Amino acid sequence: MKIETKKAKFRQPLYLESGRLLEPWEIIYETYGELNEKKDNVILITHALSGSHHAAGKYSEADKKAGWWDDLIGDGKGIDTKKFFVISTNVIGSCFGSTSPLHPIQLGSSKRYGLKFPVITIKDMVKAQKILLDSLGITHLRAIIGGSMGGMQALRFAVEYPKFADDIIPMATTYQTRPAVIAVNKIMKDAILADPEFKNGEYDPIEIKRKGLRGLEIARMIGFLGYLSPATFDKKFGRDYLKTDGMFELFGRFQVESYLEYNGANFPKWFDPLSYIYILKAISLFDISRGYANLAEALNQIEDRLHLISFSGDTLFYPEEMRKIKEEMDKLNKFCNYFEIDSNYGHDSFLVEVHKFEDIIRDILKE
Repeated sequence: MKIETKKAKFRQPLYLESGRLLEPWEIIYETYGELNEKKDNVILITHALSGSHHAAGKYSEADKKAGWWDDLIGDGKGIDTKKFFVISTNVIGSCFGSTSPLHPIQLGSSKRYGLKFPVITIKDMVKAQKILLDSLGITHLRAIIGGSMGGMQALRFAVEYPKFADDIIPMATTYQTRPAVIAVNKIMKDAILADPEFKNGEYDPIEIKRKGLRGLEIARMIGFLGYLSPATFDKKFGRDYLKTDGMFELFGRFQVESYLEYNGANFPKWFDPLSYIYILKAISLFDISRGYANLAEALNQIEDRLHLISFSGDTLFYPEEMRKIKEEMDKLNKFCNYFEIDSNYGHDSFLVEVHKFEDIIRDILKE
């Protein structure tokens, strides 16, 4: 599989939903496979909160870990890179190369945006990606596929740019972020802001990667409560206690506590706290009907084939939320398939249980 990583730079302003703008701005993206002469074999992959443009493959044999959706994207896989030209972008606001709070506030300046970076919405992310695709001469997509926040982007593409893609495949997502998720996002954000080493966004990113940031570590641990279901916690850890810790030591740990500590401690090594705060805000703000009279009016804009994939054990974005989209689409006599995957794993099923839905993706792309 051919992998290429590129960065596109834009001088024209990117006008944001908030009324503010980014100028200049850039977006990093990765491609897999070959673009055909007609440019009609393109699939866009949209990522979740902590995802990046590196969705599949390894850059070298020395790499320990492949892209985050490597089980799905590649030669002969559900998204077959022998047939399709796959583009995976990094959203603006993220910390993997696209314009973000870590970037200079203006050309030639050594001062970063920090907390002066404008609030970014899912609609802004999608708008930036559309401008990128236009610049590449890609006027139509075979499909747009994404899970969680990536599913939000896929839905927003369908509403804002009708007929731009043949098929839209949002997974493990929602039409509107519910108050319970907004509440958890608030706690994660405040954990970061309360850490004195955050320094109101004026920290040294190199130092954060080296020393960590306790607030971000805690936020990541909180996040896992939504990513994994209670059933998965039971199966993976039970009530097992670490053999090296005393049962009646105050800070002795269950295995589940050790797991959370390990993942929390590693997170600041590869993800930035400012980006985390801004992307949490984008997720909390998400409402596909914003700008329209109601949900039905928003969904009525869709002219692409919509295929919804939810997971029965998802306790972050419940299946009922995607069933609501299906019900509204049916009332509008719009094309919409709904698949509910039997899974107890939790929200992250779309990342780790690819074998349960790969054939669904494959069949959709055959049509």
